[in-house]
Amino acid sequence: MRRRASLVLLSFAVFFAAMAPTLRWYAFPRLAKIPPNQYQEVVLEARPATLLDYGTLKSREVEKITIVQTLKGNVEESKRIEAGTDRDVVVWDGLSYVMGPDGKMVSKIPERYVFDAHTQDPVNVPGEMVDGDPVKREGIEFKWPFLTEKRDYLYFDAQTRTSAPIHYAGTRTFRGLEVYYYEQTIPWTQVPMPKAMPVEGITPEVIASTGLTRWYTTKRMFWVEPVTGAPVNGEEIHKEELRGAKALMGTDTLTVFSGHVKMREDYVADTVELVSANRTTVLLLVSRLPWTFTLLALLLLALALWLEHRSRRPAPAAAPKAVPEPVTPPV
Repeated sequence: MRRRASLVLLSFAVFFAAMAPTLRWYAFPRLAKIPPNQYQEVVLEARPATLLDYGTLKSREVEKITIVQTLKGNVEESKRIEAGTDRDVVVWDGLSYVMGPDGKMVSKIPERYVFDAHTQDPVNVPGEMVDGDPVKREGIEFKWPFLTEKRDYLYFDAQTRTSAPIHYAGTRTFRGLEVYYYEQTIPWTQVPMPKAMPVEGITPEVIASTGLTRWYTTKRMFWVEPVTGAPVNGEEIHKEELRGAKALMGTDTLTVFSGHVKMREDYVADTVELVSANRTTVLLLVSRLPWTFTLLALLLLALALWLEHRSRRPAPAAAPKAVPEPVTPPV
């Protein structure tokens, strides 16, 4: 009976020992992925900010600038692209919509970002674009890989349409979560004018005909939860200028926009809550279940060996039976 029980325990030990690495190295890379239909919205604000009035071509300080950034999963495009590859592909149609203090549009820049659902590596295909301009991304954008490492990454900048290193700058605590902090500085670079302008009749071609050029610099900061690779907070110290305006305005540069852009508090709180929940799910696959199964396998193996040892021990010798004394019949 003991031997049979030890064999059953040994079978379970082998099962759990096999499941531990299977979950970590086979199931996790395949199950941890971005869903193709994901939708997210983030509202950012700069308070106060400097903004160019295109009607008067003069810069003025305003109470706030609001940026609504949306990312919408395009399921149909994902399926179409996946048909020609052996990868799980996500297509995000993004929009950065900038509003002045009166709620009117300042600029809007659409994007299409195509990437691997598991690794977040870009998938370069026709249709990938920023503001209608075809691009070929390198590196990440919006999200870091699952199990983010303490190292620099290439990060795509939509304004310059180029990628540059974003630097790991230490581990911090943000709203109770351990996060990795990253910084990227884009030096002053000439960039295209947005195709959607806030004043009717003023187009990028009209501005270019005056000899004006648009320049941009930013310091980009992210607080990234490393298990999920999701930023829980993001900020930018952002500046834009029109240059070559001396003949037109008597000054060489005009500030188009300047401000410290931060996520609105309610969106920070919602993001932290969502990332915390997703972190628990990822940890189950990558560490908690594999370690639990490993410990169970060791415990069951030890118990099986103990029972096997007990079954092999010789049974104790039986005590000799007492021989009754002969009875002498009475005379």
